[in-house]
Amino acid sequence: MARSDYLEWLAQATAATQEFEPLPDGDVVVGYATGYDAADIAPFVTSLRAVFDGPVALVADADPDLRAFLARHAVTAVDAPVWRGWAPHPVMQRFVAFAGLLGERPGGALACDVRDVIFQAPPLDPAPQGLEVFVEADRPLADHAFNMKYLRALFGEAQARRLADSQCLCVGTLVGPRAEVSRLSRLILALAATPRSEIGGAFGADQAAFNLAIHQGLIGATVRGNYGRVATLGLTPGDRLRFEDGQVVNPDASVSPIVHQHDRHPHLDAPAHARWGAGLEHRKRVRPKSLGQKLGRLKASLRRRTPELR
Repeated sequence: MARSDYLEWLAQATAATQEFEPLPDGDVVVGYATGYDAADIAPFVTSLRAVFDGPVALVADADPDLRAFLARHAVTAVDAPVWRGWAPHPVMQRFVAFAGLLGERPGGALACDVRDVIFQAPPLDPAPQGLEVFVEADRPLADHAFNMKYLRALFGEAQARRLADSQCLCVGTLVGPRAEVSRLSRLILALAATPRSEIGGAFGADQAAFNLAIHQGLIGATVRGNYGRVATLGLTPGDRLRFEDGQVVNPDASVSPIVHQHDRHPHLDAPAHARWGAGLEHRKRVRPKSLGQKLGRLKASLRRRTPELR
């Protein structure tokens, strides 16, 4: 019988989705913050609470200081599922939580990254009328080696070539009616089941599955340009961005409600943390890895290159 670690995990994930308690009806924000402490997520939480008073839920570790910080800001802390055996990278695990926490309830949703996101205006104003996805940069997928790598790995060279001229969309910020964001989350999990576990479960598989889902029309969505509701800044030249009057200002002088990847630019990251960091330590984005982490990454890389019996 064919065997796949990812498919075995996916069966657990489907069951785990049903075990989450959906948030109350209405607009909500959800994120996946395992591996972080209060200093890492303070800018996200404090900037969000300055502009949004609806339900917010973060999947987070059980660290008492972190849980106390979240409680002070009326953020629901959710335990991460416990998996039996192999499990994918957290960027894939998060879609289990998103689907469960959002459910089929009425209202709008923002499901997004946590560590590198801050807020400058209400994130769900105006209310989304349908699923919205956001351009990462004004370049096609063909110019993004990382995205092309995982498109090839997940769906093959021919499919990657078909998508090469499409816009690069960022899975780190998803906006829409709760039921539609939940449906997209389940679709991403299903698409990543091919071709094998160590690819479908890898960091980067989420981007590949998401871009294919949108560009192949597997789910309806409106593609929004950069610097609108969301500003994704990782690929924007730093000299085109500035921090002024307590806000990140886009190249066209606009100010976006949701700012993603500001931490790629030190001249934005430092003042943003000074404003929203709640007096906690300002962390560098990239931290030194332990020997065990380096060996684990090497092992995962080797397994990705080894055929999996199915």
